Amino acid sequence: MVWIVVGAALLGLVILGLAVRPVLARLARLRRAMLTLLRRRAEVEALQAAVAGLQERMADVQARAELAQRTVAVIQARRARD
Repeated sequence: MVWIVVGAALLGLVILGLAVRPVLARLARLRRAMLTLLRRRAEVEALQAAVAGLQERMADVQARAELAQRTVAVIQARRARD
């Protein structure tokens, strides 16, 4: 009688182990996917900071270009007057 109980318990543990194994494999894949996403998020944040810096530089360059255009217009107006 004891052997039947022990055998049933062992069979239950084997079935449980077989059921848990695929879940643990999926958890490992999910962890790798999470780490990949975290790395990509860090890359995106770094790129966003770079884009913000480039936008600031672009605004500065645009302001300089507008100033240069106004200066050229003034010079051309003086030459046309003379």
